[in-house]
Amino acid sequence: MKLIKYTFLAIICLTLTNCKTEEHDFPLDKRYWDTADYDKAVLELRYGYKDDEKKPTFDNPETRIIVEKLTDHQNYKVVLEDTELGIKHRNDIATAFFNDWRDMNQIYTATDRKDKYLYDKEMLAVWQFGLGLQLGYFKLGNDQILESADDPNSQRVKNQVNSNVSTLINNYLIYLDEINNENAFTEEGKNKLAKGIDKYFSDLIELYPNANYNGMANKTDLMLKKSQSSKIKSSLAKLIELINSKKMKQ
Repeated sequence: MKLIKYTFLAIICLTLTNCKTEEHDFPLDKRYWDTADYDKAVLELRYGYKDDEKKPTFDNPETRIIVEKLTDHQNYKVVLEDTELGIKHRNDIATAFFNDWRDMNQIYTATDRKDKYLYDKEMLAVWQFGLGLQLGYFKLGNDQILESADDPNSQRVKNQVNSNVSTLINNYLIYLDEINNENAFTEEGKNKLAKGIDKYFSDLIELYPNANYNGMANKTDLMLKKSQSSKIKSSLAKLIELINSKKMKQ
C-alpha cells in the first residue's frame, strides 16, 4: 500500500514539473525566429516569469536552447543578408528586429543584494546580438537613402549617411559603459564582455574605416584606465591600436 502511495506521489510531482516547464511556450522547433516570434518570446521572458522564478540561462541544460535561439544572429542575418530581397523590405525587417532587441535588453538586467548581475552571460549575449544587428540595420538604412536619392553624391545625402554612422558609433559606446559595472560581472562574464569588444568593434571599424572614432578612442582610453580586468584591458588596448592604425592610413 505504501508503494502505491509513493508511486502516486511521484506521478503527481512529475506531472507538476511537466506543467511548470510547459507554462512557457517558445517556438524551439523553428530553424529561425522571425520578428513575430521575437515579439512573443520577449513578452514571455519579460512578463511571463514570476519574480522568484529563474529565467532561461546558458548554465541550465533544459533552458539553454531558449537563450541560444533568442541570441542567434542567424535569425536576422537570414533576411538582412538576402540580396534577393529588396532593400526597403530588408530595412523594414531590420527596424522590427531593432525594436525587439531594445525590449530584449530589459530581460536579463537583474542584480542581487551585492549588486552582482544574476544573468551576466545572458545579458551580454543579448547585447552582442544587438551589436551585430546594428551593423546590418544601419547599413541597410544608409543603402536605402542612397538608392532613393536623386543625387547620392550630394552633400545633404552624405551628411545624412555620416550622421547615421555617428549614431551607430555612439550606440556602440553604450556597450563600453558596462565596464563601469565591471565588479557586477563574474570572471566568465568579464571574458565575454572583452570578446564582444574584440569582435564587434573590429567589425564596425572594418565596415566604416573612415568614420570619426575620436569619441570612441577617448572613451576607450578612460575605460582602459578604470578597468581592473586583464582581459578587458587587453581588448581595450587592441581597440585603441586599431583606431590609431586607421588614422595613420587616412
